[in-house]
Amino acid sequence: MISSRIIGLGHHVPENIVTNHDLSKLMDTTDEWIVERTGIHQRRFMNPEKDTVANMAAKATRMAAERADLKIEDIEFIIFATITPDYYFPGSGVLLQRELNLERIGALDIRNACSGFIYGLSVADQFIKTGMYKTILVVGAEIQSTVLDLSTRGRSTAVIFGDGAGAAIVQASQENGRGVLSTHLHADGRFAEELYIKDPGSSRPQAERQPEQILDTSTFKVHMNGNAVFKHAVGKFAEVIEEALKSNQVHVEDIDLLIPHQANLKISKFLQASLNLPDEKVYNNIMRYGNTTAASIPIALSEAWAEGKINPGQLVCLAAFGSGFTWASALIKW
Repeated sequence: MISSRIIGLGHHVPENIVTNHDLSKLMDTTDEWIVERTGIHQRRFMNPEKDTVANMAAKATRMAAERADLKIEDIEFIIFATITPDYYFPGSGVLLQRELNLERIGALDIRNACSGFIYGLSVADQFIKTGMYKTILVVGAEIQSTVLDLSTRGRSTAVIFGDGAGAAIVQASQENGRGVLSTHLHADGRFAEELYIKDPGSSRPQAERQPEQILDTSTFKVHMNGNAVFKHAVGKFAEVIEEALKSNQVHVEDIDLLIPHQANLKISKFLQASLNLPDEKVYNNIMRYGNTTAASIPIALSEAWAEGKINPGQLVCLAAFGSGFTWASALIKW
């Protein structure tokens, strides 16, 4: 029976480190205020002369391929998760294909925000299990710094988000009991406007859709109802993790490492306490990078693997919640 295994992980973040003290010069905030509410100490912001969503993803991919001892040209399909593509269209999947000099292979773009990487992993898993492809690249990459309102008015979201990219190379395997055991995907569009960017959207008249005719650009910024997001996140995180465990007839104590989407350290800590997991079984890096949306889980996976926290035979659980609302989990036997 064919299964899909992650054989290589990589990540890339911009060189530009933005600390909480840096943000306090732009808005009415402090390091203590940000840390208390989010757990974040710093994040990375892109350099417009060097960084794009696609080239960060390419750098993460090259790291993943090198770690897997795989040639880039062995990749047969690209799944690119991002809500901040380099262009309104086409999607960044084809731009990554161009960056990697991979001619003619298919590229699929996924716009499921914080859940995007797990959604992409689920698609790759199904493609591999059906025999359509043997080696698939799944990436999550975001540049969010350029859409943030870096003023006191926008501080509730501006202090949270950062830029970066993570990549996983998924390959077909014949080893029983190893690889992606299951994925679980959910959404509830009733809450779409609780975390979103309204424009540029296609459902507005032309005069409201063309930036040169717009005086009020507030709808082009991130809007988030923080209380609603937190309330739903803590419940859905636990629910979708339990779904993965039940599906595979294992228990929470069987998890060797949980990697939640890095939305807010308070959410991760609340989830950890509700699951009664010790610190060594939960991986967080939001302190260094902020919330990188679709890139957050693959960046954390890449770092956790490099730090020796993920080893063959271990049970790894991924879980995410974000805009949409969408939420998802994956259980992997490494």
